[in-house]
Amino acid sequence: MATASLAPVPFEEPISDESGKPHLRGCPVSFAKLKALLAADLYRYAGRVSFGAFAKHYAFTPGYKYTVLMRTTGWLKLKPAKAFGLYPFAKWMLLRARYKYGFAIPEYMEVGPGLFLNRFGGFYFHGDTVLGSNVNITHGVVLGYMNRGSRRGAPVIGDRTFLGSGAKVIGGIHVGAEAAIGANAVVTKDVPERGVVGGIPAKLLSDQGSDGYINRLAPPELLAACEGALYGSRAAKSA
Repeated sequence: MATASLAPVPFEEPISDESGKPHLRGCPVSFAKLKALLAADLYRYAGRVSFGAFAKHYAFTPGYKYTVLMRTTGWLKLKPAKAFGLYPFAKWMLLRARYKYGFAIPEYMEVGPGLFLNRFGGFYFHGDTVLGSNVNITHGVVLGYMNRGSRRGAPVIGDRTFLGSGAKVIGGIHVGAEAAIGANAVVTKDVPERGVVGGIPAKLLSDQGSDGYINRLAPPELLAACEGALYGSRAAKSA
């Protein structure tokens, strides 16, 4: 399910086409869309959306707390004059959480609704990476950028994909929807929809997909509220 479409923000600088540079594509375009994204994310952890669930998981769940700071910082990044000082403060809070929990996920990265970060420590995602909706990621995962060759660029990860502990996906790799990547796998080529891969380098093991590995999907109504939420998103859909 597509999670974002181009929504012009007239007061911000143009988006650079140069890969590997900071951009704005993953920034929430409005406060309403920010809330919609965070609601979908919260449902993945709590199974409900309420103030009590938000307070509990912001206080005690590192993955959700980081996601809140990441998306909020991205939203403030689009504001005039960087939200009159709120953006630098939010960026400081995000960096503080990065070093405390071991999450290195830029605020401008394109992340679809319903992100679930299992455990904490060793999450390193390049800012050009694109994640679809309802993705499960376990600790130690690296989604990296390749500087040269036919795979130059960063990964695109489809909806409802599972990435096991220690998995590495480096370069312009396309991982199809509902795929599953095994623990410590090193993915060097595209993964088809519902593909299950493992090993170094990763090889296709089955077509059973991520069934059983994706917990508590954000429901369609929460995903629908996130349509058009990200500025200039390329979308992490697998065709």
